[in-house]
Amino acid sequence: MATKTSGEIEKEFIDNLKGSTGRTLAEWMKQVGSSGISKRNDIIKWLKAKHGFGHMNASLLTGIHLNNGKPVYGSIDDLLNNQFAKAVDMKPLYEAFMAFAQKHFPDSTALPKKTYVSILEKREFAAINIKPKELRIGFDLGDREFDQAVSKSKLSGPMPRISHMLVLTDKSQLSNDLVELLKVSYQRSHK
Repeated sequence: MATKTSGEIEKEFIDNLKGSTGRTLAEWMKQVGSSGISKRNDIIKWLKAKHGFGHMNASLLTGIHLNNGKPVYGSIDDLLNNQFAKAVDMKPLYEAFMAFAQKHFPDSTALPKKTYVSILEKREFAAINIKPKELRIGFDLGDREFDQAVSKSKLSGPMPRISHMLVLTDKSQLSNDLVELLKVSYQRSHK
């Protein structure tokens, strides 16, 4: 059975909200807004205690509320396009990297998130932050020392185990060294 994406789960939740709770998304946005609660965890607790939501659904509704009533995940295309809004010049390099990664990890998938792109094959083993002048490729390299090739990760979004990053600015960096970094990260995340 195929795993649903965050966007698919969120859409299904929104589509079924009226039927499962008796209120539409717009009605819930008014209800949460009039509660006077503004902190994420407090809204989740309130939805669970006062309205009987399960944790996942309370989290989804809270996320939408804190995103000005708009779906957080939207479509995958929108998530990726939003990341290129201030980094249009990086799209060819991003596409070259993705083709490179797919060549060496044919079963891998790119999953755009709100602030980064996850590279996964069952589990995330690399991540990308798209910046105006560079791509930051993140890896799980454990306690490997930082050096000329990789530095401490400064990626926003992925799990803390993405410990190292390589700054990609040119297609010439798509080398065997990069393949080796991806392999180590893959092996560590798929133990």
